[in-house]
Amino acid sequence: MLSNPNIDLVSRFLRLPLEQRQQFYQRLQSRGMSFAQLPIAAIREDGQHLPLSYAQERQWFLWQLDPDSAAYHVPGALRLSGRLDKAALQRSFDALVARHESLRTRLHLGDEQRSQEVLAHAVVRIAESPVDEARLKARVEAEIARPFDLQQGPLLRVSLLTLSEDEHVLVLVQHHIVSDGWSMGVMVQELMQRYAAYSQGEDCTLAPLPIQYADYALWQRRWMEAGEKARQLAYWRELLGGTQPVLELPLDHPRPAQQSFLGARQDIALEPALVAGVKALAQGEGVTLFMLLLASFQAFLYRYSGQQDIRVGVPIANRNRVETESLIGFFVNTQVLKADLDGQMSFAQLLQHTKRRALEAQAHQDLPFEQLVEALQPERTLSHNPLFQVMFNHQANTQASARQLPGLRVANLEWETRSAQFDLSLDTQESADGVRASLTYATDLFGAATASRMLRHWLGLLRVAVANPALPLQDLAVLDAAEREQIVYQWNATARDYPVQRCVH
Repeated sequence: MLSNPNIDLVSRFLRLPLEQRQQFYQRLQSRGMSFAQLPIAAIREDGQHLPLSYAQERQWFLWQLDPDSAAYHVPGALRLSGRLDKAALQRSFDALVARHESLRTRLHLGDEQRSQEVLAHAVVRIAESPVDEARLKARVEAEIARPFDLQQGPLLRVSLLTLSEDEHVLVLVQHHIVSDGWSMGVMVQELMQRYAAYSQGEDCTLAPLPIQYADYALWQRRWMEAGEKARQLAYWRELLGGTQPVLELPLDHPRPAQQSFLGARQDIALEPALVAGVKALAQGEGVTLFMLLLASFQAFLYRYSGQQDIRVGVPIANRNRVETESLIGFFVNTQVLKADLDGQMSFAQLLQHTKRRALEAQAHQDLPFEQLVEALQPERTLSHNPLFQVMFNHQANTQASARQLPGLRVANLEWETRSAQFDLSLDTQESADGVRASLTYATDLFGAATASRMLRHWLGLLRVAVANPALPLQDLAVLDAAEREQIVYQWNATARDYPVQRCVH
């Protein structure tokens, strides 16, 4: 537990003018005190200008480009089976909005100055409507796709779709500028706790939040300005500076001048024997499951593109301080993990290379991605994401897919993905049932058949790498046996008999 002297120290630091803050920062560094060791302090005063976080600024920029896009919506859907207490559900949302300032925040987004305003009170009404089973998923997708106006809070929508008296679907949609995937988990957990109490006529008291998101945004800016940005940026500039390559994968369609952010998804399950092999190899090589699966994706991209400089975006929760663990807000950060590959490198060598880069990135994880883009100044284009075009994310899912509330069974509802933030995103999820993988792809660039084939090829490469990690990357087979037979033999079966007495010209 952090001591009060540290809180007082940070509070004094945050209130200093910039020049004195920079001097204070240097003294802390000279004493061996790091940014990561110190807490977040709330120093706001009534009426104070509240800046956006760096991530929020970039979201504002992206929203301006396409206000109708759902690419940066954070959705969730729960199927509620049983007798629903609607009054208790509404009361749960009222308490949630009162607890988390981000859910009653609206943004002032002028050209010169952007800030956030926390409303003293806000109400999120549950919008009820009937639906039949045949149209359920289409209705859920429509609710998710409905655009937000970032200048009108709250940036949370709640819909209750009624299938029958004892069957409902609760749809939650937040905008990324006030939320992230972790926040959705916080929201669902708090709703469950509150509903369980309120539906039984009981009160629900949660531990008070030590800070709010606006406190974090102010703290982040003042630390970064004082010198932490320069310290962490030095590592990333050395690693990623210079020419910014664009990953050139074989496309089905020409890359448009501006991304539409329309997408789709293909899913696959890893067979139990492969999962066991992956885990055994990871343990033997001293790497995590995340590192091994990332390395396999890097190898796949190398084989598909032929490029040796492979850069993959990796989201990190950025919740490494106790003050942020139970808070709804936009904390997630993106790191660019660079792999320097060649065909002679073995997969085992790639694993150690990926491990080293991942650990280095972890030591420099606080630099906001937006600040990295600003510092490296890649060529500005609307046709693809800056610094990387593909994403990898691995999650260990410890939550049960179905949960119980008084009189209710609660289960997650799946729906079709209709948006893509990047050219490709490979998501792997580990659970008690095994490991599943999803490939989300930009439909501007790829067709469904190509995406399905890429997912199979990645899985095939992973099988070969796990079976023989000493193989050079250039020898990791991508094609399966049937594809190899077709390409090498069937399509090249060009032998013909020609009349002996006739010329071929």
